Amino acid sequence: MEMSWEQSITYSINTVYLLFSAYLVFVMQLGFAMLCAGSVRAKNAMNIMLTNVVDAVVGSISYYLFGFAFAFGDTSNPFIGTNFFALKDVPNTSFDYSFFLYQWAFAIAVAGITSGSIAERTQFSAYLVFSFFLSGFVYPVVAHWVWSSSGWLSASSTNPLFASGAIDFAGSGVVHMVGAVAGFWGALIEGPRVGRFDAFGKPVPMRGHNATLVVLGTFLLWFGWFGFNPGSFDKILVAYPSTTNQGNWTAIGRTAVVAGSTAGIVTLFGRRLLVGHWDALDVCNGVLGGFVAITSGCAVVEPWAAIVCGFFSAWVLIGLNIVVTKLNFDDPLEATQLHGGCGAWGLIFTGLFAKEEFVIQAYEAGDTSVVRPYGLFMGGGWGLLGCQVIELLVILGWVSVTMGPIFYAQHRLGILRISTEEEIAGLDISSHGGYAYNTHQEENQPRFYADYMRMHDHS
Repeated sequence: MEMSWEQSITYSINTVYLLFSAYLVFVMQLGFAMLCAGSVRAKNAMNIMLTNVVDAVVGSISYYLFGFAFAFGDTSNPFIGTNFFALKDVPNTSFDYSFFLYQWAFAIAVAGITSGSIAERTQFSAYLVFSFFLSGFVYPVVAHWVWSSSGWLSASSTNPLFASGAIDFAGSGVVHMVGAVAGFWGALIEGPRVGRFDAFGKPVPMRGHNATLVVLGTFLLWFGWFGFNPGSFDKILVAYPSTTNQGNWTAIGRTAVVAGSTAGIVTLFGRRLLVGHWDALDVCNGVLGGFVAITSGCAVVEPWAAIVCGFFSAWVLIGLNIVVTKLNFDDPLEATQLHGGCGAWGLIFTGLFAKEEFVIQAYEAGDTSVVRPYGLFMGGGWGLLGCQVIELLVILGWVSVTMGPIFYAQHRLGILRISTEEEIAGLDISSHGGYAYNTHQEENQPRFYADYMRMHDHS
């Protein structure tokens, strides 16, 4: 059946909106790259930049071949999709290429999170393996559960769990927790970087080499989040029938507000009290933690609730950083604590503060005749919170039983961690032919690969 002129205009505008959101989410790859580069030591900068590129290119192939099918194929299977492999039969009445592009940008973000956790000590080939598996299988299965209309946890299902389904609108759990739990197992199995803890188990500071890149990366990620959260509506031209001038365009403006800023301010003053100075890098991570937390409930909470979300996410991050340091756990980018801890808090927060009107708008296109559970603190009962807790637990379990063995197998085969000598020299010189910067010779290390090999042969 042919579209009417009005339908064509609506479809075109919605498609342009989704494509623009996809471009914004892809900009987050640049943000991840800058954040990672600034957070590691200069002798590993080229390595971490290359791993970010590899996450994108390998993740693209695996998501195209398998991931999209596992995530959004087969509307009859609640656990995993089984069609649309290599985009066969796409476009169709449900999806077109713009939807694939948007979802692909999410998939490659997951691997970027995990890369940060295992930075500065991982063999390059290990990235190829885990990135392919994570983007092509582990993440898409969780996306199917929560985001596919047939997923067993989906809030969009015709028969949702507890009459609610889990509300993880843009992926505090689906994206951020998945990447963080994978990174946790990678970092745990590899162990800390050489010199991160002294002989008595006391932490030794290993500051990133470039605060400028960290701040640049943070702002690029902030910019990309304006596609990550609001873009998850997929369509902008959806009017709410119970209102005179509201639609998805109203909700889209609301999803882009204040949680990150609140978390940044709280982290600024919280760390000032704890360590005695104003720390730019901590503030950047605080801002990102606030965004991670609000990602789940961004479409269904009031702006004042987003401030509450940001306040607590800052303390979640500060607290987890203290705990993991005491446990001698080493994550150079705090990715496990930031994306995992704040992502988990975001899921619980949504179960407490989701507003009934906004839930109906986001999941029923504003049809007020439909009754759904909403936030516990807002009077909506336990159904939604129960689904949020279940999502949190199944993500922990699923990613652990899939990615844990992948990292452990690589560890046993000796293809996960680099040697101590190569780690001390730096990954750039030992694996990539030279340093990222030609302006100085860091820590009296060899400057070119040939020099490194000569020293290695004499030792």
